[in-house]
Amino acid sequence: MPVPQAQLRSDVARQLGALALASVRAENPMLLVRVASWSNALGRVGLPVPLSVVHDLGLLIATDHQEIAVREDPGIAPGDATFWSAGWAAGYVDLLHELAETELAQKARTWKLDDQVVAVLLLRILSPLVDRYREQKGGVPAGAPIPLDPGLLQDLGPQVPQLFRSFERGHDVGFVRFLVEARLQLLTLFERIDLDTLKILGLFGSEAVGIDALDLLNVLESPEANDIVNFSLEIIPSVLETKRATGVQTFAVDGYAGLMRSGHLDQLLLSELAYPDEIFEQRYLENELFYYAREREQSEERRLHYIVIDASASMRGVRQVFARGLALTLIKKLSLRGEEVCVRFFDSRLYDVVRVRGGAVNVPYLLCFKSERGRNYRRVFQQLALDLQRTLRAQRRKAVLYILTHAECHVPIDVVHRLAKQAFLYGVFILPSSGELELDWADALGRVQVVDRTTLDVRSKRAQRALEIVDDAVRVSAPPAARPRPADEP
Repeated sequence: MPVPQAQLRSDVARQLGALALASVRAENPMLLVRVASWSNALGRVGLPVPLSVVHDLGLLIATDHQEIAVREDPGIAPGDATFWSAGWAAGYVDLLHELAETELAQKARTWKLDDQVVAVLLLRILSPLVDRYREQKGGVPAGAPIPLDPGLLQDLGPQVPQLFRSFERGHDVGFVRFLVEARLQLLTLFERIDLDTLKILGLFGSEAVGIDALDLLNVLESPEANDIVNFSLEIIPSVLETKRATGVQTFAVDGYAGLMRSGHLDQLLLSELAYPDEIFEQRYLENELFYYAREREQSEERRLHYIVIDASASMRGVRQVFARGLALTLIKKLSLRGEEVCVRFFDSRLYDVVRVRGGAVNVPYLLCFKSERGRNYRRVFQQLALDLQRTLRAQRRKAVLYILTHAECHVPIDVVHRLAKQAFLYGVFILPSSGELELDWADALGRVQVVDRTTLDVRSKRAQRALEIVDDAVRVSAPPAARPRPADEP
């Protein structure tokens, strides 16, 4: 079904006509909706790029393309007379083949990146090229947002040549030529993308959370965030095998352990068969029959795991890397166990709650958050006590509070005792280069972990210490019914 011309504004039609220059062919025509969303995202930040370039580079990163080939010349349009005859189209296809062989294109396709992540990657890659193009030859004209209407875009193919010939194409053709000439710079920009950051986004399923584009762009450009990512990837793979066990035995290995009101008919208590048929049916419908039980599932109490991370200036550098890498690993471990997790930063104030939903969390925010305030620990922990009290009262549950801070975090002892009445307190203190933990409120915590400077300076020790803390935190904070009993405990 052709696209009604009345439904297309002239600037939208001009953008869609540029697809005649696109050379990456995908099997699914509905991918044009994704391409339009990438183009709209670039336009919102003032980076108008021909839709053909967004189409080709985006598909190289995000999907398994079918083939890369020279498009058929749709006919003469103003400004494009020499594009096909002079061999620019063939040069552009050769460039796309090289980009398809880069590590970014090969790995990103397997990670199934979210549309917002793809848009930020295109922004990171194309922004330097657009700036250089503007300096040399002028800008690419901006257009209105393309409607994300599947019915409008899925049958666009037959009309692309006509839309291409209907407008002046000097800018569209000129930008593609410029990419061919700037081949080395484009390849370098592809290689500069940090793949570890994309990998950790995939591990946490960040597409389900709604990532802020500015946070993601900051992560891709921040050396500090890259250090946290590298440390996290050293320890997170060690917890990926975690899963929640039900504890139910469904096969006959040992004898029966007791009686229960539900089960299989082959486990039915034989005396139940002595009832008359009418009474037996009534007892069955009302779940009053008794069954032999082999091993009964323990009903574990669901707890709220609350992680607060010190983001003050005292936590900069390696302390920040350790604290946030530890927090990300703990989040992943608890999420795989089916626990509910909340994360907050603090310095002289307590920042907004970041909730982990279905194992997905806003990783860019946790990686690139920066404090701009001083320290006021009394105010922070008083507010934390109030917020935690309201949350637990509303949800009628217990909580575990993890405090990741340094050895100079001075909190009034009465505030700590108030928190201890509401939650199990687990403290992780990162010491300075010399000294010991001398906080008077540390004794009020349920568990204390100390990380010294020697451990932080050695890469292998740092990762090992983080895993030890994660394992201990999960074991200690587990409900009593699920907590393993040490061998020396009576």
